[in-house]
Amino acid sequence: MDTVLITGGTGLVGRALTRLLTEVGYKVIILSRKTALPAENGLVTYAHWDVQRQTIDETALSQADYIVHLAGANVADKRWTAARKKEILDSRTQSAELLFNALSRTPNKVKKVISASATGYYGPYTGGEPFTENDPPIDDYLSTTCVAWENAVLKMQSLQKKVLIFRTGIALSPEGGALKEFYKPLKAGFATILGNGEQMVPWIHIHDLVRLYLSGIVNPDLQGIYNAVAPNPVRHKDLVMTLAQVSRGKSFIPVYVPAFALKLALGEMSMEVLKSVSVSAAKIMRTGFVFSYPDIRSALENFFKR
Repeated sequence: MDTVLITGGTGLVGRALTRLLTEVGYKVIILSRKTALPAENGLVTYAHWDVQRQTIDETALSQADYIVHLAGANVADKRWTAARKKEILDSRTQSAELLFNALSRTPNKVKKVISASATGYYGPYTGGEPFTENDPPIDDYLSTTCVAWENAVLKMQSLQKKVLIFRTGIALSPEGGALKEFYKPLKAGFATILGNGEQMVPWIHIHDLVRLYLSGIVNPDLQGIYNAVAPNPVRHKDLVMTLAQVSRGKSFIPVYVPAFALKLALGEMSMEVLKSVSVSAAKIMRTGFVFSYPDIRSALENFFKR
């Protein structure tokens, strides 16, 4: 029975991935700053790390066959002040640096490091073909953050570790994240469309996302950089309207929030909310991966079965 060490294991994706891994028989060790968390069901245990102090439980590291690196401050949680932007970047690069240094000095059997990145690497999309993994980044905050994040993880190749990176779109889950925010105004009957709603949104069902991570563990040849997005990106307006139809039938009113209001409310972060990004899933599909939820309607109907 192999052991998977997960950073960011208490987050939205980490919780779903832990459930899947234990269902199919893996042991999971979740790295956490909290030291008093109890073991769960014999398959999930917790070990301590502290990114700021650059400390980690090396015993846990020595037990791992795979590392899944999901740790990072939530991009959308707070307004992007200079301090918050530094926190978002540092939480990703310094955590990867801690793993690199620990793997360098600790005898271990880690076969592969699998890391999150984000489709914020790309954009803005202005038409034509969707972005592929070979397209260059742009020079904005999220893109430069993704580049630094990926480079910090790719360093682990110098330790003879296989590295797999998933540039992830918006992960849709009823347990939190963007879907929960989109749904909040619908409770009052309003389908809130941001800007003109024409911006393309790269997305993925949480079930497909964690299946991608599992495939990275199961398939020893899967390495490099892949987009983790459903094969059918949608306009923001179509996502919100489909969510409204699936969850409320016809009892909702579309409401547009103009770009200037978003800029007042969100500051610099509004540029990312309004940015159009269309990303290709072709590369991961060529490996044989089949999406359970390839289109937005099937994904949302899975969450809101009527």
